[in-house]
Amino acid sequence: MYRAVIFDVDGTLVDSNDAHAQAWVQALAERGRRVEFARVRPLIGMGSDKLLPAAAGIDAGSQEGHAIVDRRREIFLREWVPRLRPTRGARELLEWLRDDRLTLYTASSANADELAPLLRIAGAEKLIESSASSDDASRSKPDPDIVKAAIDRSGCPASDVIMIGDTPYDVEAARRAGIAIIALRSGGWSDRDLGGAAAVYDDPADLLERYDLSPFRRPAPARSA
Repeated sequence: MYRAVIFDVDGTLVDSNDAHAQAWVQALAERGRRVEFARVRPLIGMGSDKLLPAAAGIDAGSQEGHAIVDRRREIFLREWVPRLRPTRGARELLEWLRDDRLTLYTASSANADELAPLLRIAGAEKLIESSASSDDASRSKPDPDIVKAAIDRSGCPASDVIMIGDTPYDVEAARRAGIAIIALRSGGWSDRDLGGAAAVYDDPADLLERYDLSPFRRPAPARSA
């Protein structure tokens, strides 16, 4: 059975995907770049290294890119974080898994400055053993670097680790890291988008309600992409 669980955070433990997209739209607009919300929203879950080129054709490592990334972070932390709420059942699921003797980690494309308040919103600060963020990897999801960093922190072989996430980028990153993943619809993606996950649930509460029939009780082997 599994010994460790790696959680994505945005969209998985905190209902924040729309807020991230709005912050990107605002930051781009301040630089004279008009990018529609509908273009940015499907890219949430990637890090800025991938999202900014895909949304606006801007290299995140350029001077303009750095300015937009920094401004987006300011907007998100100041204007959006105070409005955020946890996904349904987030803390309850974390507590249940801890009580089931699983060690909990996170692997998020957010940086450490954003991750800390998000974990507070989810009530997860004292339940998470260690967090891997974009600060711990040169490439964000769907590259597997952040997930691999979390696996390394767990000290477990990949076969003993499962991930929980909400985006196609989580699914791809987990599979490329060689671990199974449970997907949640709480981030706004369809079951088809989340193909490749071992199971799909509405949100943490839905997973908890069906825990005895979940991969935690009937683990599926991980498959690499």
